[in-house]
Amino acid sequence: MRKSLPNLMTTANLMLGMAAMMIAISDSYQIAAILVMVGMVLDGLDGRIARALHAESEFGRELDSLSDIVTFGVAPAVIVYVAYLHTLGLTGDLIAALFPVAGALRLARFNTASSQTNYFVGLPITAAGGILAAFSLYRGLLVPEWLPILTVALSYLMVSRTRYPNFKQLALPSTAAYVIPLMVVMAGLLFLRHRDLVPGLVFLVLAVYGGYGVYYDARSLWRRRRKRLHERLHRSGSK
Repeated sequence: MRKSLPNLMTTANLMLGMAAMMIAISDSYQIAAILVMVGMVLDGLDGRIARALHAESEFGRELDSLSDIVTFGVAPAVIVYVAYLHTLGLTGDLIAALFPVAGALRLARFNTASSQTNYFVGLPITAAGGILAAFSLYRGLLVPEWLPILTVALSYLMVSRTRYPNFKQLALPSTAAYVIPLMVVMAGLLFLRHRDLVPGLVFLVLAVYGGYGVYYDARSLWRRRRKRLHERLHRSGSK
């Protein structure tokens, strides 16, 4: 039973994604966004618990990817579509469809990577979906008209070559199997009791994570250009 716990958490994550879509369609996208963010907690823990219990398997990895595309790809797209994109007609339809497509491409690239590293290539779909969900729940952070731009930008970051830190490699002690379920319940209660405060905090944390990759790429590009300029000047001076 203990070895089944990671897969049960992944399955619960998938069910939250399905529930989020059904609730969003009924025009309760705020509750749907909360379910996506609770799913983020489960997604961040199932792999760690699997490693702590030595219960990792190919089945679990495939189930995790399938759950991610639903909960953090399709569900956030449905939420933002109901919240605002539906008012844009065909343009809104295309933007909403672009997000899960980019997420699927990102997951496919990750699953076929030859080796695991301490960084992700492209913004993880979990973070991208969490940003959209948090924004939909706490839209006071930005005007709604920014949603199309944000959705397209996140879609691009998922399929980009931008590097992001991989916190999933952090190990958990074996006692996590008993402590984690309690933490999940506490996180859910926190969301329910502080709905006006927590979503904004989640959005800001994820936005900083998403923006880190952009900053990292811009800094690397600047350093390469400065190095080339320095080499050019050095060659010119030596002549």
